[in-house]
Amino acid sequence: MNKNDQVTIREQKVSDAPRFFKILSNPNFIHFSVKPKSVEDEIKFLEQNIQKKANNQEYNFTILFNNILVGGIGLMIDQKRSYIAEVGYFIDENYWGKSIAASALTLLQQFAFDKLLLKRIELKMVTLNRSSEKVAVKCGYQKEGIAKQMLLINDQYYDCYLYATINKNI
Repeated sequence: MNKNDQVTIREQKVSDAPRFFKILSNPNFIHFSVKPKSVEDEIKFLEQNIQKKANNQEYNFTILFNNILVGGIGLMIDQKRSYIAEVGYFIDENYWGKSIAASALTLLQQFAFDKLLLKRIELKMVTLNRSSEKVAVKCGYQKEGIAKQMLLINDQYYDCYLYATINKNI
């Protein structure tokens, strides 16, 4: 990333659906479990965002790189322990390796800790996904262990690393 490049996040819009569908349909997304079947399915997902936010279930954002939609990032709040959330994100393959995910995660973490007053954010990734592990480390997350056979992707179960960070201001 150049010094003039800018990563921002904003709330997702239904109009993001075609771009999200294109990104998520990439056959090289082998470590990501969300695969919408159609643009219409993605629209249905995005239409639920307002209610999920109102219910303190999920907070989903669009990632922009120099005002171009390049991915998504969001928090799923633990419904039994509302002070904990799990983060997930995806980036268009054409923008991999530019520190965009790390920048977006930093922005989301600020929102989570400052606005939602979360105590803990967890990040789980397939152990084979070294790029996502690098994002976690770069953002100061600590590895806490391996969850065996945790994630199902294309009818195959994968082990996942569990990384987390803590809000030290609470």
